Amino acid sequence: MRFKRPRLQLDPLPATYAPSNRWSNKDMDPVPAEQRSWRWYHIVAYWISDAFNVPTWSLASAMIAVGLGFRASIAAIVVGQIFISVPMTLHGYIGAKLHIPFPVLARSSFGFYFSYFAVVSRVVLACFWFGIQTTTGGNCVREMIKAIWPSFASFPNRLSADAGTTSQDLLCYFLYWLIQFPFVLVHPTKVKTLFILKSILTPVCGISLMAWAFHKTGGGPIFSDPARLHGSAAAWQWLGGLNAVLGQWSTLAVNIGDFTRYARSPREQYVQPFIIPIAFTFISFMGISVTSASKIIYGEYYWDPLQLIARWGNSPGERAARFFCAFAFTLATLGTNIAANSISAGNDFNALLPRYLNIRRGSILCAFIGGWVLVPWYILASAPRFLAFAGGYAVFLAPIAGVMTSDYFLVKKGRISVPAMYRPRGIYRYQGGINWRSLVAMLVGCIPCFPGFLHNINPAIGGEGTMYMFSISWIYGYFVTAATYWLVSTLAPDAASTLPAAEYGDLVTQLRDQESIEGEGIGSDGSDGGREKSVAVVAKGPETF
Repeated sequence: MRFKRPRLQLDPLPATYAPSNRWSNKDMDPVPAEQRSWRWYHIVAYWISDAFNVPTWSLASAMIAVGLGFRASIAAIVVGQIFISVPMTLHGYIGAKLHIPFPVLARSSFGFYFSYFAVVSRVVLACFWFGIQTTTGGNCVREMIKAIWPSFASFPNRLSADAGTTSQDLLCYFLYWLIQFPFVLVHPTKVKTLFILKSILTPVCGISLMAWAFHKTGGGPIFSDPARLHGSAAAWQWLGGLNAVLGQWSTLAVNIGDFTRYARSPREQYVQPFIIPIAFTFISFMGISVTSASKIIYGEYYWDPLQLIARWGNSPGERAARFFCAFAFTLATLGTNIAANSISAGNDFNALLPRYLNIRRGSILCAFIGGWVLVPWYILASAPRFLAFAGGYAVFLAPIAGVMTSDYFLVKKGRISVPAMYRPRGIYRYQGGINWRSLVAMLVGCIPCFPGFLHNINPAIGGEGTMYMFSISWIYGYFVTAATYWLVSTLAPDAASTLPAAEYGDLVTQLRDQESIEGEGIGSDGSDGGREKSVAVVAKGPETF
């Protein structure tokens, strides 16, 4: 019996615009019409699913703990989610309009090779946060096991003190990683079912915790919890909280198109500016209420819900409640990790080596690199500066988002050539693969906030004054970079990439063979002898594709 050797190389779709599988594969090509199955309610389920997780709960709750007060904390959440919904909706529109992933879209604004800066930035953070979220999932599994088997709390530790974890925590981490791994293998076209399930089950846990908080305290003391900061200290702390809200989702604001590319049309994602503020404000209201109640009930703030439920006793009712809450947060962490990190990293790895990596293989790489190679439990235990680095990386991500928004809507006004984004020597090569306009805009958006970014990592670098600019780094980086890119592109436009109309292509109708490609003068290196002659259909509106 002869066994067939597995084929490592991947092929593009028959109608690909790339000159070879060196530049694209089936997951990287525009989504075929039959796979565009996401509807508006899938987008709603996605955001309800993403909103309910331990980091969002903890971030909102921590504002109470640092002294902002109930009203100011809620206001920071509301304003932050309204701001972040702007690039989410705009970039979601591009993904749903063009049906291409973020790494391909970035080529039109940054240049074919400079776009890899944005891709690498995203994939490194995705792997890192995959490991951190997996650590959170392991903590959830620990509480589930303790609810079933109370004596597990005394599980013996066989690891050294410098290991950064205990035998108990490492076992729970491994169990959660195993539970999570099958979901890593699910293709984005199928994962929407997970979002629907999570969007139904997890809010029940949050509402139950909030009901418990109101029952224990009577509700009134929660809202009367006074702010402990006043004046300029409160104002800058509020801006810092606002920046943290924006920074938490700055990565997804860049690559939301990785999901909306599967939408039937751009209209399906118009629900985002409504569901994002509503979902996140509601979840944050739960977290802030429960955290305020924990101060009243236990005498200290517990902004981590897992620490709170760990305080519950071992009566049958309390154990059942602990298991249910821990299970809900396990599911919440799983959904968020797959959506925000695994699939995003899969798309990024896919773009870095499309001949051998697709989304599934890239997600598997993320699971092993982020889950084990980076040793996330050790980072959490011994490297707070690295956490500060990851948390402050919005200094770079906000300008990336600003360039992408400005390029598509203000500079090119939607007149994009999809085929050209797959050709390394096409019109989006610019000068040596770099669009210098985006580089200038990035420098303007990053440099003023960079000292505060360094001070955030290491307080010995710079002074406290640098944190003022860092506190508004996302708002400054996004809007100033977008304006700068528009201004520079207006003063020094790129004639080659200025098109009279958008050039799309529907993979169902645009079947091409090698002869037709050669007929357009496109060589094996993707060159086109100057300005590209696209064989794509010129679309007049959304109905074309």
